[in-house]
Amino acid sequence: MAAPRERTFIMVKPDGVQRGLVGTIMERFEKKGFKLVALKFVWPSEELLQKHYSDLSSRPFFPGLVKYMSSGPVVPMVWEGLNVVKTGRQMLGATNPADSLPGTIRGDLCIEVGRNIIHGSDSVESANKKFLCGLLTRKSSVGPPLQKNGC
Repeated sequence: MAAPRERTFIMVKPDGVQRGLVGTIMERFEKKGFKLVALKFVWPSEELLQKHYSDLSSRPFFPGLVKYMSSGPVVPMVWEGLNVVKTGRQMLGATNPADSLPGTIRGDLCIEVGRNIIHGSDSVESANKKFLCGLLTRKSSVGPPLQKNGC
């Protein structure tokens, strides 16, 4: 019996965008046979990221994560395919690049855990939550967030 088609949320983080790795990462997913169904180039606000990473809000690294993720543009994407959540996580490699095998995105393209270039959902439920958090909506911004006073 074939595994069901599912969708996952993958996001290239500011360091991956700044280093020009978006195309390289997309190519890996396409070569694996997954279908890109949504993509956006966006500079997220701290408020949006606090919502996106709300499950991590009690962790000591949370403030630094939000600051880093709002430091530049990101590229959130939705990919579809058979077992895309599990396979996508395997393609990303371990959160700590030092623990990632060669051939994985993190194993090949990064060296620092705090700048590990990519986020991937760990379950279909998590992916569905990320779809709804706002990074792929029309309301998200293409430029840096504006100050409240408009400056």
